Amino acid sequence: MGNAPVRLQRRMARGLEGRRIVITRARDQASELVRALEARGAIAVVAPVIRIQPIENLGALRAALAGLSAYRWVVFTSQNAVHIVCDRLVAWGLRPQVFAATSVAAIGTATAAALEQRGVRPALVPDEFVGEALAQALVTHTRGGMVGARVLIPSAEDAREALPAGLRAHGAQVEVVPVYRTVPAPAGGEIQQLAGDIAAGTIDAVTFTSSSTVQHFVELVGREAATSDRFVAATIGPVTAGTARELGLRDVIEATPHTVPGLVDALARRFA
Repeated sequence: MGNAPVRLQRRMARGLEGRRIVITRARDQASELVRALEARGAIAVVAPVIRIQPIENLGALRAALAGLSAYRWVVFTSQNAVHIVCDRLVAWGLRPQVFAATSVAAIGTATAAALEQRGVRPALVPDEFVGEALAQALVTHTRGGMVGARVLIPSAEDAREALPAGLRAHGAQVEVVPVYRTVPAPAGGEIQQLAGDIAAGTIDAVTFTSSSTVQHFVELVGREAATSDRFVAATIGPVTAGTARELGLRDVIEATPHTVPGLVDALARRFA
């Protein structure tokens, strides 16, 4: 029995060899997951089902960034928001140092890393990478409490309400500024091929890194293929897993921790 963990680790190391695993996230964000899967011997099938589209009018964001000292916190809930906000900073002649006027929080390690790459060090990253946990962490770490505290959240247009609702319940004044929207990728040859491969049983797993990837996957490949029980649906966290189950996907697993390495490990355990 003492060698059981070692045997499991060895099986996990080999568990993805030759497995065809689909990456549904936006093409310009797929590289990290491609590298992690290929390092385990998997065949990465890049089939984006979403595109990230910046909001055309970002006047509200520009006004907020010009007066950051009025906010107790600026909260980033995705790498997409980090990239768009920091790109606009440069375009507007501002520098990342403007964030020194406030405190910055990030929903997870990937978002925190994206901020640090742009020269912004987050003061807070919760242990669990979901909106509810981030709201509680902000409440816990804010001296004097959240009553009257102004919080800026640059986010997706259709972002969940858990974070702002949780902060408002503790008296915070929350300003949610949409900076991007998630739209379906064009239903081209890659998607048609993917639907056919699923029907043929040649796809071992499909990865989902957000609820929007699940939703657009079902729309693009069709409900029959999406709910066919011919692949493992590997999700990055509980919210995405919940969406997958609600939409009828069958064999759903969840990453622990809720990161790309955690997602790859979850797949390796499943196939080991």
